[in-house]
Amino acid sequence: MVSIAVNKGRENVAMLGIGAYRPTRVVSNAEVCEVLDSTPEWIFERTGIRNRRWISGDETLRSMAVAAGERAIANSGVERSRIGALVLASSSWLKLTPHGAPTIAFDLGMNGIPAFDLTSGCGGFGYGLGVAADMIRSGSADYILVIGAETMTVGLDPTDRGTAMIFGDGAGAVVVGPAEENGISPTVWGSDGENAEAIAQNIDFMEYQEKAQSLQGADPETDPVGRMTLRMAGPRVFRWAAVTLPRALSSALELSGVAKEEIEIFIPHQANARINDLMRKNLGLSDDIPMANDIENTGNTSAASIPLAMEEMLVSGRAKGGQLALLLGFGAGLSYAGQVVRLPPAPREPSF
Repeated sequence: MVSIAVNKGRENVAMLGIGAYRPTRVVSNAEVCEVLDSTPEWIFERTGIRNRRWISGDETLRSMAVAAGERAIANSGVERSRIGALVLASSSWLKLTPHGAPTIAFDLGMNGIPAFDLTSGCGGFGYGLGVAADMIRSGSADYILVIGAETMTVGLDPTDRGTAMIFGDGAGAVVVGPAEENGISPTVWGSDGENAEAIAQNIDFMEYQEKAQSLQGADPETDPVGRMTLRMAGPRVFRWAAVTLPRALSSALELSGVAKEEIEIFIPHQANARINDLMRKNLGLSDDIPMANDIENTGNTSAASIPLAMEEMLVSGRAKGGQLALLLGFGAGLSYAGQVVRLPPAPREPSF
């Protein structure tokens, strides 16, 4: 019988370098409240947000992803030619065809490598990190660039109290590759489609597809698809998070083989400061453990939030390369993904 070849991978995998890009425009709660029926104090009390970053000028998701990727490559010390794949975690790339990753790989001077988009909402970076680690362990690539990039404010309804005050834009990236000591645990991930509509676009694509034939040949000027905005049922998401996420965090620790007393840094998705405080308390993590709070001045950047928060902690000195960190991303889907990781070295080219 003819044998089919099997890839030989690397058992130990880690994040070797991190990079980020933050838009130059800072939008305060006071500016948001010029349109939104709220107050700066109420926004901070409910979300933990004081400011957020919005794209402006010639900044785009594409340009931010490229900038974050460039910095991650430079900070990793890995030669660009050795990177064998690119994963773009994003829910705001504006086209289904072509998807974004090949274009970003071309801009980064890596045209020709396998490059694909991964859409899993705010849990996207955790999904991307898990996929990249498993690809390297299976022998599909030696080094992989994972980018989380979002322009959540494009099409944002400035009058919607459920979303207008929360979201921001940005990009974060890591180079993942083989290491002497394993630095990425198996991923704990899952989804809850029963509650998926708690975070949803206002366009029902299932209904749109049902009408697709009647729209064939229609004039786009007289039959527009309509403006696409994001809606979120905040209390429903909060209740789901309160029940689901502590279990996910406990499972991530159990699967990693690391005791909670050994965790040195906690980096949850920057969705809501109250949810993050609740998760830390429910898990029983010490109040002395530094916890990411990038949300205060960056807002919720969906799939970009964990690498941005990680980079902020490394740049500020609140975390150091090599420390054990617990990550958890969660959001649209409703989906979540978490890992225990060793942090990459502090960036030599920070985003601040």
